[in-house]
Amino acid sequence: MFEYEMHQLRAADLAREADRRRLLRVAREAKADRAERRSVRHESEGRVSTGLRRAGFTRAA
Repeated sequence: MFEYEMHQLRAADLAREADRRRLLRVAREAKADRAERRSVRHESEGRVSTGLRRAGFTRAA
């Protein structure tokens, strides 16, 4: 019975560690996203479109 209880404790520790690491990753990604939005906001010119909608226009004569 002792080994089973030790296994349960270890499994709980591993689950807590995984949750902690997941939260840290999400927080880092959110911080990077905020920094990217902030830098885009302060740019003097906007982003150039990739031309995905270009096929919808007709050619000029």
